[in-house]
Amino acid sequence: MLNLNQKPKIKKISYRHKEYITCPVCSNEFQREEMLTGGGRLIAGELTDELRRLYDNNKKHGKIYPLAYLLTVCPKCLYAAYPRDFDKLNGEEIKKLAGMSDARMNSLRKYFGDASFVNDRDLLLGAASYLLAVDCYGYRGSNVAPTVKKAVSSIRAAWLFDDLAKETSSTIYRKFSEFFHSKAYRFYHQTLNLLQSGGENLEDAGHVGPDFEKNWGYDGMLYMCAVLTIKYGSSEKDIKKRIQNFEVTKIYLSKLFGTGKASKSKPGHLIEMIRNLYDKINEMLDEYYKELGGEN
Repeated sequence: MLNLNQKPKIKKISYRHKEYITCPVCSNEFQREEMLTGGGRLIAGELTDELRRLYDNNKKHGKIYPLAYLLTVCPKCLYAAYPRDFDKLNGEEIKKLAGMSDARMNSLRKYFGDASFVNDRDLLLGAASYLLAVDCYGYRGSNVAPTVKKAVSSIRAAWLFDDLAKETSSTIYRKFSEFFHSKAYRFYHQTLNLLQSGGENLEDAGHVGPDFEKNWGYDGMLYMCAVLTIKYGSSEKDIKKRIQNFEVTKIYLSKLFGTGKASKSKPGHLIEMIRNLYDKINEMLDEYYKELGGEN
């Protein structure tokens, strides 16, 4: 017999921790939200050329965006960081982040209206969390590998804003996606320079994705630098600087491909993707050198 008073069951995607955490910037207490796992919620789809794992629609739970839940965001001052870094603040960092809280709130209001992190995460809040993280890590010290975090957060922001653009047909979100893709391109190049010079440590970064499913580590950083160079490095107006960036990226790929052929830890499809990137970079370099030769 149908019970008219029975409320329909809502399939939960996330939950709140019972314990409250205290924001180190504004002392606000709140419960961190995390995505529920298990129960067949995530149905893995293809792996994109940017190492993003796509997920198919779930009939029970609908579309799920795992990336939306990875950052801890204070609902009051909008300080955002990955859980491992959230409390690792010194006095100077707290002062700077507190001083920029109004700017963060104004940005959220300007671009996302009345969106609030008091509410459960959705695609919009997930994208907003990475926008906030890129800003907040700009005030962090080298002990948390902030440039690495800005690179990873930028590419994740680009993906989620692209998802928003597809769902809403919004040109604003499309522009955000392009903006953060170009940000990611610059940050990945900066990251590799810092890792090689010792300015930042990959161990301090923890999981560097770029997606949440698999930590591709340093190899992933090299690969992402290459794929983003092909997609966005061509927009560099100075052709000599453009060639320099492509030549550096070619060296990165050579190392990656060389170690990949001798390593069983790299899946075959990744090796094939690396080979295709290497060939594409050579083609583009040939074009740029011809263009440079034609200059007066």
